[in-house]
Amino acid sequence: MMDGRTDLHFFDTGSVSVQRYRDEVLEPYIRLFRGAVSPDFIFMDDNAPCHRAVLFDDFLETENIQRMSWPANSPDLNPIEHVWDMFGRQIAAFSHPPSSVTELKRTLQEVWNRLSPQLIHHLIANWKEPDSISQAKFLMDLFDVKKEKDILC
Repeated sequence: MMDGRTDLHFFDTGSVSVQRYRDEVLEPYIRLFRGAVSPDFIFMDDNAPCHRAVLFDDFLETENIQRMSWPANSPDLNPIEHVWDMFGRQIAAFSHPPSSVTELKRTLQEVWNRLSPQLIHHLIANWKEPDSISQAKFLMDLFDVKKEKDILC
């Protein structure tokens, strides 16, 4: 866990509510990971609905965990999405796809463990807000644009 990533967590049944996410991921993984890494830990999520609930925000605030800020509906700007892309490409490259849930979980864990921590660190360390996003925010403020649907491209 000290190489910059947590273990994969599999949700075996049901949907992922904010309570379930807090109980199964945030408390056992993220809280301990933050303590092991540093007080300057920054949490990166993917804007899933359970990541945007008040209970989730309250947990992060209570634990004094900073969330990485990035625009909604722009997964290409989030470093974790590039990690997921590498992960998915390695899974897709298998000549014989997993044939059972157990085999799929084992394969996912093996591929996850083989992802280079240095590459993950590089993606995160070199992330910066693209100029186009900064410019768009500036123009939206300048012209008092309130909603994405007010923007015509």
